Amino acid sequence: MRHFIATLLLLTLLPLWQEQGVVTAQNRLDSLQYLHEVGITARRESEVIPAQKLSREKLERLNSHSVADAIRYFSGVQLKDYGGIGGLKTVNIRSMGTNHTGIFYDGIQLGNAQNGQIDLGKYSLDNMEEIALYNGQKSEIWQPARDFGTSGSVYLRSRRPRFTGNERYHLQATMKCGSFGLANPSIRWEQKVSERVNSLFNAEYTYATGRYKFRYQRTLADGSTAYDTTATRHNGDINALRVEGGFFGNTRREGEWNAKVYFYNSERGIPGPILNNVWRHGERQWDRNFFVQGSYKEHFGSRYHLLVNSKYAYDYTEYLRDDPRETYIHNHYRQHEYYLSAAQMLNIFPWWDISLSTDWQWNYMEADLHDFVYPTRYTEMVALSTAFQWSFLQIQASALGTFIQDDVRDKRIAAYSDRREEFSPSLFVNYRPFALHDLRLRAWCKKSFRMPTFNDLYYTDVGNKYLKPERTVQYNGGISYKKNWNRGFVRYIEFTGDGYYNIVTDKIIAYPSGRQFRWSMINLGRVEIRGCDLSAQAAMRAGAVDIGVRGTYTFQLAEDYTDPAYRYYGHQIPYVPRHSASALLWGDWRRWSLNYSLIYTGERYSNSENTRANRMQPWYTSDISLSRTFDIQRVGCKVACEVNNLFNQQYDVVANYPMPGTNFKITISIDI
Repeated sequence: MRHFIATLLLLTLLPLWQEQGVVTAQNRLDSLQYLHEVGITARRESEVIPAQKLSREKLERLNSHSVADAIRYFSGVQLKDYGGIGGLKTVNIRSMGTNHTGIFYDGIQLGNAQNGQIDLGKYSLDNMEEIALYNGQKSEIWQPARDFGTSGSVYLRSRRPRFTGNERYHLQATMKCGSFGLANPSIRWEQKVSERVNSLFNAEYTYATGRYKFRYQRTLADGSTAYDTTATRHNGDINALRVEGGFFGNTRREGEWNAKVYFYNSERGIPGPILNNVWRHGERQWDRNFFVQGSYKEHFGSRYHLLVNSKYAYDYTEYLRDDPRETYIHNHYRQHEYYLSAAQMLNIFPWWDISLSTDWQWNYMEADLHDFVYPTRYTEMVALSTAFQWSFLQIQASALGTFIQDDVRDKRIAAYSDRREEFSPSLFVNYRPFALHDLRLRAWCKKSFRMPTFNDLYYTDVGNKYLKPERTVQYNGGISYKKNWNRGFVRYIEFTGDGYYNIVTDKIIAYPSGRQFRWSMINLGRVEIRGCDLSAQAAMRAGAVDIGVRGTYTFQLAEDYTDPAYRYYGHQIPYVPRHSASALLWGDWRRWSLNYSLIYTGERYSNSENTRANRMQPWYTSDISLSRTFDIQRVGCKVACEVNNLFNQQYDVVANYPMPGTNFKITISIDI
């Protein structure tokens, strides 16, 4: 199968190399040149599965530091946050699990073969153009095979250089200061290299002490208070540098290409849980993440289209626990990843497209752990998909084949890391009634699969070589409506609603086992998830004032049906609230902007058994910001003041990891 995928990739790239040879042969120009007419055609783009999106304008209105903070405003999302700027932050869509959520950065998935979890706290909003969330998968067939393999996807799109008129460059410098000793300078430089090529360089430094006061209390089973005190969070500091740059270009046809380099280096304290009156922990973590990736997209006429992606990534993690109360640990982990993908799409008729995508990926991990097996994983994926599109009906169907081989040095566990082959089909339908042009009805179903990670299987202290792979089945039905007006108070409204039923078998759950960096892995067996996601937004105008509002609501029952003999049979799985909601309200007047946001999370449980001792209180936070833009001798300036957790709510997202109370941030930005 490995050779079969390589052959498909070679056949995919062969037309491109031949075409490039033709272009080279024809590039003998005389002194007198003639430019022929160029006809540009646009293909119809319509989403079968509408995405929840936050554009750059909306992201600037949120009082958010990282991508993780912004994702909280999507419906159907649970975020695990261990507190502070440097705390670990992972996302979970519709209770399917973090490992079923694909995080894509500029179209290529961020990988972590070690534990499958992407820390979204590492990714700043400073250079982000858009964040989009898809349930099921992204609603297009011209994409890499790996994009078909997730149960939910988050697409992060970084900024691209844009120039008008005679502009040759843009320069922006930003400084953010605030609570927890925050100092966060950044710089972005965009340069027009030629008529077809632009470049971008962005660097950001983050420093924070991470110290904040919190309330620590415990209630006994009879309702009485055992203790109630105020303390200060320690060892939550962070010192991080992010640098990324890239080139973006257009081809002579209608295609485009880009190449990007990304580097992130950080040292941070791990504050640990507040347990048994232990306030300080001696754990620290160093991360060094580097990747270089490129993408090439070309349209060979109006019928054949080619997309090629490639990537190399290196991730280094160092973990130190130097606490006299616990065993000394000092470990180092290194991961390497190579990735190559080719996706071809053929337009047979104006209403019918077919696509073939082939991916190849290689992962290797090494660590200085006792009896570590140094696993290597080969992954090949082939996706065949088709799309039918008429004015009132859209249908997409795909079939994904996944082929995985694990090689380990310790042959004693080879039986637990054998080859695996999985088949994952999906079907999506979107219907627009003839008489109601602004109304859409949709339904879809999908099967997906995820292999246990290296940590799940091979980690010396935590790995469970008897873990079974997770398999999921998703069913979804929804409705959407949107309408625009050119006059009046209300200018735009949009509403979406979805009901869903998901089944996860042999679900793998990761629990912090007393320390944030260490996990315990178990199979829950069978989990059934029933829920609904609602979202609405509107835009209004009253004279010179623009007003906008956006709200989301999620109801979710995610219950464990593994074994009727278990005491927690039919109970809600850990950290999934039945009710959650968010709201965003903003107003613009001339150069002033006022923004208010609200996050609400209902009660949930910190363990499988839904008892009073495991119950976690509901919480809400309110954030508010005020900003103004102005010019000083043709230099654009912006000043913003933010207050987060306005009412000083004391809460935990993860049990015993207290979150900050009221805090503030001031931002000054200069654009040249």
